[in-house]
Amino acid sequence: MTPLETLKNYFGFDQYRPGQKQIIDAMMNGRDVLAVMPTGAGKSICYQIPALCMDGITLVVSPLISLMKDQVSSLVQAGVPAAYLNSSLSAAQYTKALQLFQAGKYKIVYIAPERLLTDRFIQCIRGKKIAMVAVDEAHCISQWGQNFRPDYLKIPVFISLLGYRPVIGAFTATATDQVKEDILNNLELNDPFRLTAGFDRPNLFFSVIHTEDKDKVILKLLRQYRKKSGIIYCATRNHVEEVTEMLCDHGYKAVGYHAGMSEETRRKNQESFSDDSTPVIAATNAFGMGIDKSNVSFVIHDHMPMSMEAYYQEAGRAGRDGEPADCILLYSEDDVSLNKYILEHSEPNPAYSEEMQKMIRKRDLERLKVMKKYAETSECLRHYILSYFGEDSPAYCASCSSCRDHFTETDITIEAQKILSAVIRTGQRYGIGMVIDVLCGRVTERVEEKGFDKLSVFGILDCGRKEAESLIKELEWQGYLHASDDQYQVLTCDPSAGNVLKGLKKVTRFVPKSRVSSFSEADEELLEKLRQMRLSEARNEKVPAYTIFSDAVLKQIVQKKPKSAAQLKQISGIGKKKAQKYGKKILNIVK
Repeated sequence: MTPLETLKNYFGFDQYRPGQKQIIDAMMNGRDVLAVMPTGAGKSICYQIPALCMDGITLVVSPLISLMKDQVSSLVQAGVPAAYLNSSLSAAQYTKALQLFQAGKYKIVYIAPERLLTDRFIQCIRGKKIAMVAVDEAHCISQWGQNFRPDYLKIPVFISLLGYRPVIGAFTATATDQVKEDILNNLELNDPFRLTAGFDRPNLFFSVIHTEDKDKVILKLLRQYRKKSGIIYCATRNHVEEVTEMLCDHGYKAVGYHAGMSEETRRKNQESFSDDSTPVIAATNAFGMGIDKSNVSFVIHDHMPMSMEAYYQEAGRAGRDGEPADCILLYSEDDVSLNKYILEHSEPNPAYSEEMQKMIRKRDLERLKVMKKYAETSECLRHYILSYFGEDSPAYCASCSSCRDHFTETDITIEAQKILSAVIRTGQRYGIGMVIDVLCGRVTERVEEKGFDKLSVFGILDCGRKEAESLIKELEWQGYLHASDDQYQVLTCDPSAGNVLKGLKKVTRFVPKSRVSSFSEADEELLEKLRQMRLSEARNEKVPAYTIFSDAVLKQIVQKKPKSAAQLKQISGIGKKKAQKYGKKILNIVK
């Protein structure tokens, strides 16, 4: 099977993304590779395709348990024999995995760098042909990288023990010129094919919001992201707990993630986020570098990160399925002070000399200045980011908050007064359906029976039912309306509504631009049913929902409405195995 046939058969794609073909061809011809590609550009495909086409086993060195689990889960879903070896496995599971490895059951094996030189693993690979060693997050081998891992320096030692030299591929999302040179030298790459793909992620919208009340802004933003997945990054463990509690108190399904939690809690919370059971996760930077969830629609930084490398990598968790996604940095002057405090009080690395420690501290402060300027600049945010990584770009992108407003804060005071008046005039004894009927002027038996068609508020709201419901929900979220907990959900006004009715209080909401769905109500219903099917299958198979199908694939199904298995296979992202496994259910839902 050719690499392109492998791409289609296992992954369901008809063509490569930019840069993928050159990298795959180089590795297939036995050449080492150094690839710097932004998050979401498809780095994993670059080594997974050659791994499936080469004779032998491919080892993927990764520092992240979450990345390994997600990658292996996706590969197994696609019909690829793969496994991982890391500390999350019990002793029995690890032994079983090694036995299957020795029996030749795997084509791709993910392994933590700490496991490479263990006696058990060295014994296990004897007599096995290692066709390729792919080093993911390769910047970890550089002391100038933002996540230096000394265990990465063991990789060349491991390779020397093989007695032969496999193809070596080094992959990373962010690397300055100095980090690239470190990767080349420390991994001892042999005349590698070098590719630095464009860092630009056109589907991402970058925004900076200056605020001293970040909780208020987060709540307003989340109201725009109903039923969507997102990450809120926080600077400290305590703040993760505070943000999670705040979100739950306001009715959002949210979990937290930080290194101070037990491994079981972290695993449970990550799985809940990954399988779409919980749409929002608040986390420190301990989470996310390896998360492979494709349908993250927004990433909010509640605190300015320490460096542009960290920010772009974390923000890059959004929109990996190619769908529009938002990357929002909430900024206040206190962010800089807190970051400096963290740097000054961080534990020194005993492996570094005092001179090296000073040099690293100086480098960290310079990186912090870069982030401060990003948060305060009036120039194009995309241009600023790309320039930092050495890439030319237009000075105007039209897709960031500096080029045009990301969110418009719209005054809805008049609409709020009309809605609150309708609730009061109808006696604060009815649910949202009745109130909407009155506001939109819909004559029903009940409306006539109660005489509500004679009220001054009858038909006063000039919008459709869907928008009326959205406005009422907005007033609920802001605390001006309350719905009873019983099945009737009777609407009543909060005492604070009085100031709105008197014109003493202005009511606003954030309205995103260029985010209006082009789907009809019927299409939205079909999309929701496909999502329910996906979630059901994911729960049955105990895998994250996005490993079944990404949101982008489901939206293609809605748009194309396939009527046969042949038509279904034409959709990008649906390979042969998935078409066989889920095709009948999809076609029945569409029908």
